[in-house]
Amino acid sequence: MAVHTVATPVALGPAVGLSCRECGERFDLGPIFACAVCFGPLEVAYDLPTGDPEALRRRIEAGPENIWRYAPLLPVPADVADKPSLNPGFTKLVKADNLARELGVTGGLYVKDDSGNPTHSFKDRVVAIAVEAARAFGFTTLSCSSTGNLAGAVGAAAARAGLKSCVFIPHDLEAGKVVMAAVYGGDLVGIEGTYDDVNRFCSELIGDPLGEGWGFVNVNLRPYYGEGSKTLAYEICEQLGWRLPDQIVVPIASGSQLTKIDKGLKELIALGLVEDRPYKIFGAQAEGCSPVSRAFKDGHDVVRPVKPDTIAKSLAIGNPADGPYVLDIARRTGGAVEDVTDAQIVDAIKLLARTEGIFAETAGGVTVGVTKKLIEAGVLDPSLTTVVLNTGDGLKTLDAVAPTTGPSATIRPSLDAFRAAGLAGS
Repeated sequence: MAVHTVATPVALGPAVGLSCRECGERFDLGPIFACAVCFGPLEVAYDLPTGDPEALRRRIEAGPENIWRYAPLLPVPADVADKPSLNPGFTKLVKADNLARELGVTGGLYVKDDSGNPTHSFKDRVVAIAVEAARAFGFTTLSCSSTGNLAGAVGAAAARAGLKSCVFIPHDLEAGKVVMAAVYGGDLVGIEGTYDDVNRFCSELIGDPLGEGWGFVNVNLRPYYGEGSKTLAYEICEQLGWRLPDQIVVPIASGSQLTKIDKGLKELIALGLVEDRPYKIFGAQAEGCSPVSRAFKDGHDVVRPVKPDTIAKSLAIGNPADGPYVLDIARRTGGAVEDVTDAQIVDAIKLLARTEGIFAETAGGVTVGVTKKLIEAGVLDPSLTTVVLNTGDGLKTLDAVAPTTGPSATIRPSLDAFRAAGLAGS
């Protein structure tokens, strides 16, 4: 099979090219995202380190406490840790014993809490990788289509890297996400319509002279951007003592995060860094935007687009690009894809906050809510080690819980009034 070459090849660590996920056609590294032969999606292909797994493990453990400890496994230059970056990653893996008791989990329950990243969502990971690709390809403006978190991550990363930024969002996002995307000084443009409308607009802009010199992290830089999600798999396994979790529950927006976590787990197995044994991956969606869940339950291999209507706006992608691959992974690993209502999302946000002191955004409520639902249905095994992802900070989605959350009481400043309120502390 011929390899399609580009005019000016670049070097990005162990990455050796791009490979079509459908037909296997190979391309040199470049700012392309679709196969020229079959129009399938491209992903990064590697020549990963071989040899002594123990030596590689020690090298990783000696690295910085961020995603650059995994630079030998990522499409980034060897000196990436020395460049201006927000240095995301290596967030906490919280052993959630209180939540486990509430849900009846006996095999160990963990929350991978990515709200600790610089802009308080997992998007800092994927953007950090995309920035390195943008630098390599000579882009001067960083851009994206976003449901909110990505817009903030791009704005912050571009500011740190000394790049311009212009990001595009649906016009009706949560106020907190709009402010966080705008505060970094780049251009923020609201588009009248859904995220899918925004994404289509960005695809058109790439082909227009207006978009010349622009790196769209989730379009023409998408193969590199997606690789950042692998670091979630790397960290979870390292933080578990270099072992695979038995079960992992991942929120689904485009589906890329779930597919790349699976890719990361398979790479760790191939490198001998973890023992090869079965694991299950479960996908989580909001009922108001659940095309992948519906396809899974109906036994379909394709995903029918929907119009989103949910409080979980960070997951509100009605036509998820990686949906068919999510279905393959869920079925191959023995997992499932499930959804929960908006009311169940709010309940799950409060449950996680009450039991573990973690205030998740709506996407985290989706994963916790789906975990609870799967346990109750007998689909997720409570006797196995389970990891649940929280991908963002609840301060970004205050509107979701504000109507049902507030002071326990409002009283006069006296002990008698406090006693009369009948609170637990009195």
